[in-house]
Amino acid sequence: MNVVPQPSFLMVDWWALGAVIALTVGCLALLVLEFLPAGERSSRGGVISLLTLGVSAYAVLRVAQDRRSLFDGMFVHDGMTVFFTVLFCAIGILSVLMSWDYVKRTRINQAEYYALLLSSVLGMVIMAASNDLITIFLGLELMSLSLYVMVGFRRTRLESNEAALKYFLLGAFASGFLLYGIALLYGATGTTDLGRMGAFLADSPVLSNPLLLVGGLLVLAGFAFKVAAVPFHMWTPDAYEGAPTSVTGFMSAGAKAAGFAALLRFGLKAMGPLEDQWAPLLSVIAALTMTVGNVTALLQQNLKRMLAYSSIAHAGYILVAIVAGGTTGAGAAVFYLAVYSFMNLGAFAILTMMGQGRDERVLVSDLHGLGFRRPLLGVAMTVFMISLGGIPPTAGFMGKIQVFGAAIEAGLIPLVIIGVLNSVISVFYYLRVTVAMYMREPEGEPTAISQGLPALLCVVITLVLTVWLGIQAQPLWVEAQRSVLSLL
Repeated sequence: MNVVPQPSFLMVDWWALGAVIALTVGCLALLVLEFLPAGERSSRGGVISLLTLGVSAYAVLRVAQDRRSLFDGMFVHDGMTVFFTVLFCAIGILSVLMSWDYVKRTRINQAEYYALLLSSVLGMVIMAASNDLITIFLGLELMSLSLYVMVGFRRTRLESNEAALKYFLLGAFASGFLLYGIALLYGATGTTDLGRMGAFLADSPVLSNPLLLVGGLLVLAGFAFKVAAVPFHMWTPDAYEGAPTSVTGFMSAGAKAAGFAALLRFGLKAMGPLEDQWAPLLSVIAALTMTVGNVTALLQQNLKRMLAYSSIAHAGYILVAIVAGGTTGAGAAVFYLAVYSFMNLGAFAILTMMGQGRDERVLVSDLHGLGFRRPLLGVAMTVFMISLGGIPPTAGFMGKIQVFGAAIEAGLIPLVIIGVLNSVISVFYYLRVTVAMYMREPEGEPTAISQGLPALLCVVITLVLTVWLGIQAQPLWVEAQRSVLSLL
């Protein structure tokens, strides 16, 4: 009896690709719907985005326990893919909620905004699931190109256009470094597959081959730009300040998590055999990143710039965990990315509510008296600030406990001391926000608050998660450790 061969498309593992397919369909649907007339305050873009992100999370969770490899191993469905896909979907959902009223108020309520957001999340998912440098680069560019446009989405504002241009030009250089580094690594190893590259490098000392050395450094520079690590952090404050506030919040959480997801795969799977050679360099970068970020944040009066330098400092903390290595270090990095995303998105959600019409109020002085006029927002912002500073009993404190604990276990005592001192410095500028809300009277008219229900829901969700993960962090910590087992 002859067996009729099945068409190749029937052999595709559809559930493992479910998140990618759902995000692609949702993005295309938003673009097609743009041809249909809608009211100025229509919410269909937000509704479709929420449905798309929910379906994407369901698809990846439905086969969460399975390990699958697609496209000749270039795309893998493993614990890390599941963890980061769910995290990216959560970041996307929270970003849609904080954008819901903000984009209407600032008159940028267009379907393209949400289509770009979904496209960026799609790029993040591809980055986290890639087991090949080529697909990592494709995902990174899909994410980056969407963010370049989102940063400049308020076309009528000069600072938004300036921020987008700076981000694009510097991002193009970083992409060039990354792509050239990939080409050199391919020339040295004969493959772009991370697993096969790691097997090759296990028997090849990096210092004996200039292609490996230069290629590895260029790839590291490309990733360092995406996670805003010193000395590749220059774009961050200008892009964060000029972008629409909702976009800044989305970038600060999603782009950083995606960059570190790709860096973890590359560092632990491809460069794992050479850890003793790249760890000292990464230690120096981590120390500089923490210090430059925190010290410069002390001087900022603009909250978006302050949080931009804060995000640079937090990149340094995560690099400490990556240097520590092993299951504990990698798990601590993944755990920290999750808790940082929630507390940072909460802070930006409150900033999107400040001001009326097209007005944005993002100076520290704009918060004067907010704690008494809007008690919920005041308490929430206080919790987010003390969590970012690593003060118990918040998620940020547990994140730093895991990071510094992994570093101590790895014998990185000097790096831990630098990290703790930087955490102490950061408390000053975080608590300055609380002082402004409760101990300063507004000069002139108090800042108006545009209190939309979706943004308020985003604040409440992130507030609950920030407090809950500071008290019950164990389940997330276990999942974070489990997610990185496939890399080690």
